[in-house]
Amino acid sequence: MPGLRAIAPTFVVSGPTGVAIRDRLKHLTVGDEQVLRLVGDYQGMLASRDLKARCADGLDHSAETWAARKRELTGFSSSRIAGSITKATHDQWALARRCLAAHIRNLEAGIRMLRHRLSLPIRQRCTKRAAGGYRSKSEWFRKSRRLAALEARLEAARADWQSGRVRVVRGGRRLLTSRHHLADAQLTEEQWRERWEAERWFLSADGESGKRFGNETIRVTPDGEVSIKLPAPLAHLANATHGRYVFASTVTFVHRGEEWRDRIEANRAVAYRIHLDVDRGRWYVTASWQPPVVQTIPLEAARASGMIGVAAIAVEDLDFAAEKTREKHGRRKRFRQLISGIPTGKLKARLVSMAAELGLAIVAVDPAYTTQWGGRHWQKPLVTPRREMSRHDAVGIAIGRRALGHPIRRRTAPPRDDQSDRHGHRTAQARPGARGREGTRPPVTDHAPTDVPPNGKRKRRPSASTTVRDTRSDQLWVQDSLLLT
Repeated sequence: MPGLRAIAPTFVVSGPTGVAIRDRLKHLTVGDEQVLRLVGDYQGMLASRDLKARCADGLDHSAETWAARKRELTGFSSSRIAGSITKATHDQWALARRCLAAHIRNLEAGIRMLRHRLSLPIRQRCTKRAAGGYRSKSEWFRKSRRLAALEARLEAARADWQSGRVRVVRGGRRLLTSRHHLADAQLTEEQWRERWEAERWFLSADGESGKRFGNETIRVTPDGEVSIKLPAPLAHLANATHGRYVFASTVTFVHRGEEWRDRIEANRAVAYRIHLDVDRGRWYVTASWQPPVVQTIPLEAARASGMIGVAAIAVEDLDFAAEKTREKHGRRKRFRQLISGIPTGKLKARLVSMAAELGLAIVAVDPAYTTQWGGRHWQKPLVTPRREMSRHDAVGIAIGRRALGHPIRRRTAPPRDDQSDRHGHRTAQARPGARGREGTRPPVTDHAPTDVPPNGKRKRRPSASTTVRDTRSDQLWVQDSLLLT
C-alpha cells in the first residue's frame, strides 16, 4: 500500500554458536585463593600489554604481527596461555571496532533528526511519520548548539574509524568512571580497588581437541577435579607434576553435565574461565564449547506444519538501536529508558538455544505494523463470552500470520457510501495471486439451511405469498355476461 514502509522478508534464525555452563568452586583454601589471585594478576598484566600492542597496530595488523606478539608472550608464560591471551585481545579489539561503527550510525541518525527539525518553522505540528518543529526559539537555539557538538563528535569518530583507533578499557569504562564518583556508586576506595583488580584478571584458557580432557591449561576431570598450568614465573607454587596446581575444590556441572562429560572423555575441546564474584565473595568456573553446526531448514519447511506467533516459534526481529536516540524522542526520558532496558538480544539468544535443543526452528519477522494491525483486525473478532482477547494476544496472531506468509489484515473496509454487501466485501484470506480474491460473497439472505451450492442459489421453490395481491392460483377466472345479484 502507498505510504507504508516496505516489510522486510521473513527468515529462519540460525542456531546457537556456543554453549556455556557454570558451577561454583566451593571449599577453596586460603592457599588456593592466593594462587588464583597471583595467576590472574600476572596473566592480566600480560593481557593488558598485548592489548596495548594490538591497539597500536591499528589497521596494520597482519598474521606476522600476531605471531610476533604470541612469541613474545610465550617467553613470559607458555604457548597455550599466549594463544589464549592474543585471541582474547583480538576479540576485544573487534568488539570495540563494532561499537565504534554503531556509535557512528547513532550520531548520523541524531544529526539527521536535528537538521530536519531545525529546518521546520517553530511550533509546526508533527505528523505520524515525521517530527515537527521545536516549541520555542530558546529550544531551537539549544538544539542548534547540540547539532554542532554532534557534528564534531561524528568527525572525530570517523577519523578514529579511518585510522583504526579504538578506545577500550580492560575492566570496563563504567567501573573506571565510578572511581571519581565513589559516593554516588556507594563504594569505598578499597571496594572499588578489589572490583577493578578482579575485572582485569585473566584466568581463561581455550580448549584444544586431542589433548587430555580437551584443555591443557585449565583442566577439569570427569570427577570434577580442577587444576591449572602455572606460568613460568609462578611455577614454584605448583603442588603437582609438570608445573600444575590442583585445587581442593571440585565442580559438578548439573546443567548439560552429561554433554560436557561426553566431550572431555572424548578429549574434545572445552574452554574454561575462572572468575570471582566480588559482591558474593564466590569463585566460579565456566565451561564453554561449540556444538555441532545445526543445519537451518528452509522457510517453507518451517511453515509446513504451522506455527504460533508468541515467543515460542515465530518472533519479531526487534532492534531498538535507531529508536532510543535522544534527538528522536526528546524529553521522553522514561520511554527511552524503557526501550533501552528491553532485553531483546538476551531473549532471542536464549530462545534460539532452547529451541535448538528441541529441534524447533525460530522464524523472525519484520515487526512493522504488527501492533496496529493485530489489534485492529484480530482483537475483537476472537473475543468470546468466556475468553477475553488482549492486544498482546492479537499481536501474537499477527506475528504468526506474517511468519506463515499470510497477510495480517483480515479484509478491507466496505465502501463509505454503502456499508452493506451491495458493493461486496473484498477478502484478504486468500493469497495475492488466487482467483476470486476480489470477488463478492454470496448474498447472506439467499443461503439455504444446508447444502448450499457454490453459486449461492437456493434449491427449494419459493413459497406462496401471504398477501392477496401477490397470490398465485391455478384456477381459471371467467367473467359472466350478467352481474349476479
